[in-house]
Amino acid sequence: MFKIAVLAGDGIGPEVMTQAIKVLRKIEVKYKIEFDLQSADVGGVAIDKHDDPLPGTTLRICESSDCILFGSVGGPKWESLQPEKQPERGALLPLRKHFRLSTNIRPIKIFPILKDICPLKNDLLADSVDILIFRELTGGIYFGEPKYISDDGTYAVDTMKYEKKEIENIARLAFETANGRWGQVTLIDKANVLMTSMLWRRIVQNLWENEYNSIKLNYMYVDNAAMQLIKNPAQFDVILTSNLFGDILSDEASVLAGSLGMLPSASLNKENFGLYEPIGGSAPDIAEKNIANPIAQILCVSQMLKYSFKMNKAALEIENAVETVLNKGYRTKDISLEDTDKIVGTEEMGELICLQI
Repeated sequence: MFKIAVLAGDGIGPEVMTQAIKVLRKIEVKYKIEFDLQSADVGGVAIDKHDDPLPGTTLRICESSDCILFGSVGGPKWESLQPEKQPERGALLPLRKHFRLSTNIRPIKIFPILKDICPLKNDLLADSVDILIFRELTGGIYFGEPKYISDDGTYAVDTMKYEKKEIENIARLAFETANGRWGQVTLIDKANVLMTSMLWRRIVQNLWENEYNSIKLNYMYVDNAAMQLIKNPAQFDVILTSNLFGDILSDEASVLAGSLGMLPSASLNKENFGLYEPIGGSAPDIAEKNIANPIAQILCVSQMLKYSFKMNKAALEIENAVETVLNKGYRTKDISLEDTDKIVGTEEMGELICLQI
């Protein structure tokens, strides 16, 4: 039996989570495995109920679980609160830090049937785009100390710091993952300027030479990488990069899929404890209207099965079910372009995917 903390959150979070749980229950029956789901409040709903975006009860449920299936948090209702009390900063960052979720994996995949919703011309996409971005999540400039604004307001300081073990941990995961894909890793940095990037290159190069030299290793400066993601995204297999660059590039790359409602993410620690969340926001303007796209949340279940539970066959079955439904012409509103598309709501899309498992 696996224990899963379910934190649906705010906005569209609960309704897309409901569809993801339906898919998980279908996997449970087919593969004769039991999932113990423990729901808890997080984000804005937790502020309203407990005056805390991450209540102690929620944290304890997460600690007693094998992983966290996360929805979305935040919305205009809570934007006027102090930063540390706001849903995103008061819940997500503490969870990442508490569970040492140092590796963020974001798949950027364009299903062939959906090539036309990508903002790029089809001839720039080759046959398909299927990128895995490995972003270091708990180090670098977001967490480095010192970090302050001077008392007189005339200057500010952020510190970018990396240690060898932080770089090695995520680099190993990137190399090992590439070994089961196309066999290529691209390290993205700014080694012509930043000392931390020079350290990244030195450590990754050494690791490659001694353990992973069957993998093709490329280097690319971040400014060029930002351009190449638009000019020729199909050239990338696994991207390896630091916290700041990963934050920016993964958001840029997410546009390639045409809708944030299509993209999941996984944040892991060294023990493969994971937090799985769609990359889109809580979208309160469309909440409870049965029009939100649940596919990203459903694909989070696939990521969870793959990385936390090593159920690769079940994970692939979910991905194939999503593709089958899309190939049959079913679309939520955000991914529809043609009059011939069969427009469905959140609930019906979830049911259609379940039927394919």
